Amino acid sequence: MWFVTALIVGAIVTALIFWMRSRGMKITWYEILIGAVGVLLLLFGLQNYAGFNAEFESDAASTSLLLMVLPAVVIIAVAALLAWRSNRSAA
Repeated sequence: MWFVTALIVGAIVTALIFWMRSRGMKITWYEILIGAVGVLLLLFGLQNYAGFNAEFESDAASTSLLLMVLPAVVIIAVAALLAWRSNRSAA
């Protein structure tokens, strides 16, 4: 399962890089770092959710989903907004 997940994440990152290069967008190292932390937290939260559901702990699964995946989505959104704002002001 993790091999397929890594392939999907790698394909998404590659497509994002090609899309950004075709549009001439530039991102800084801290935007990449913030986005990577968000993606790692998202994958960690989804793994915990799947693990808790496999052990029939639905309350713990929904709590881990709320406490890990929601902040991950916010962190990814912050990274995307930082990149968008820096490229919007440069154009």
